[in-house]
Amino acid sequence: MALSSLQAYSIIFFTGGFLYCGIEILYRGYSHISMFFTAGICFLLIGFIESLFQGRLSLLLQMLLCGIMITGIEYLVGVLVNRQLHLNVWDYTGHPFNLQGQICLLNSCLWFLLSGPAILLFDLMRYLLLGIPLPHYRIF
Repeated sequence: MALSSLQAYSIIFFTGGFLYCGIEILYRGYSHISMFFTAGICFLLIGFIESLFQGRLSLLLQMLLCGIMITGIEYLVGVLVNRQLHLNVWDYTGHPFNLQGQICLLNSCLWFLLSGPAILLFDLMRYLLLGIPLPHYRIF
């Protein structure tokens, strides 16, 4: 039985959400439902960035764009969840080079590094679920 695109991308979304929350729980001992949805959306957008440039970008450049995109989404979600809704899910005020306590340079660098495995996993899942061929990666 073949999966529809909606089913496949729903599985990809949930995989991104669960994986990120699992990483966060291992790292700091807890997570928040807002992070599940944010991570799922970011995981889908990682694939969108790759599709948008259709293999013309090196893996490192894709990782850089994904890291910037994730940092931007983290900022927007932080302003909504932490500042507007006062849920206080995270606060990077004590971290160097932070912006309003919602994003910081260290986490932006971590998003860059995590983007590499996320790109590869997204492509593998799309291949397994939809039969879309794996791209040829260039590091530089």
